[in-house]
Amino acid sequence: MTTNSPDTPLRVGVIGLGWAGQQHLASYAARPDVQVVGIAGLEDQLRTDLAAKYEVPNAVPRWEDLLTQVELDAVSIAVPTFLHAPIAIAALDAGIHVLSEKPMARTAAEADAMVAAARRSNRVLEVAFNHRYRGDISSMRDQVEAGALGRVYHAKAEWWRRAGIPSLGSWFTNKAMGGGGPLIDLGVHMLDATLHMLGEPRVLAVSAVTHAELGPRGLGGSGSGKQAVGSAFEVEDLGVVMLRLEGGVSFTLEASWATHRPSGDDMAITLYGTDGGVELRTIDYAPATVTVFGAAADGSDDVVLPERESLGHRAVVDRFLVAVADPSRWNVYDGTIGATRTRILEAAYLSAERGAEVRMDELMAEVAR
Repeated sequence: MTTNSPDTPLRVGVIGLGWAGQQHLASYAARPDVQVVGIAGLEDQLRTDLAAKYEVPNAVPRWEDLLTQVELDAVSIAVPTFLHAPIAIAALDAGIHVLSEKPMARTAAEADAMVAAARRSNRVLEVAFNHRYRGDISSMRDQVEAGALGRVYHAKAEWWRRAGIPSLGSWFTNKAMGGGGPLIDLGVHMLDATLHMLGEPRVLAVSAVTHAELGPRGLGGSGSGKQAVGSAFEVEDLGVVMLRLEGGVSFTLEASWATHRPSGDDMAITLYGTDGGVELRTIDYAPATVTVFGAAADGSDDVVLPERESLGHRAVVDRFLVAVADPSRWNVYDGTIGATRTRILEAAYLSAERGAEVRMDELMAEVAR
């Protein structure tokens, strides 16, 4: 990588051209201070079409070629989870800032290696938690920060699907490639958004149960199967987690790809406080209803908040570019938050495997040994 001057556009690339990669691509293309100079993806026609649409001069199949043959200042990574760490580390070691899709990595060890690479190279590493920039989640966070709920003592977050396994037999259902099922795919969004709203309290302990009842029988699948790798169903199709947070706060998290329930993607987050509560619920990604529950027992002081625009990946990319523009703070944006989320999910899977609560300090001590 060569250093660009303040008067020249930031040169960025995008690796992975599925839905997420296209969100990054469109968000970069909307910025006059950015030039998309390269994309990488295995789908020949899609790669050609996107290069033409966004006037990208370099379009290659292999990510290795993009990193070595194209002058880049920053790159987005939107590929299957098992590739996040190797691509990010290679890019960071080449002096390129990195924005990685979620989940950050399959394991805490991979996430820690990514953070180490960011610190070693003094480059930005960010993770695309786009749901924290939803309008409804922003509205909820405002209520917490304004003190409208008093002290929040319990939170619950859930994301349910009736038949939403992302392509049976694909990398999503392969443990080695995906790292897990709906907990790491959907639950990571709910985990991030809730902890973000609560002001990043420390997670002290995790207790979890996972189930695989429909996927192994070939039920509950969705998608075209174009990413098929011939894998058996090796992950959960439902995960339930109880987290103990500092300050005596409890947090329950549920995530499902497939369950016998009403159809649609049903997502909700509820916060319970000493002076009030707040809840969002949305089905199939429609704008959510956000209700603030007051102290009156009859609900007469409950308020439905006005709808607020969701910024999603636009805000993710904007935040990333703000970080890249400030060299004095590159060491702050090192991926630590994403690595923390990965470690919590790893603790959940370990708890489910052991059938017992996992304390985060004990887990860290095990790793240190």
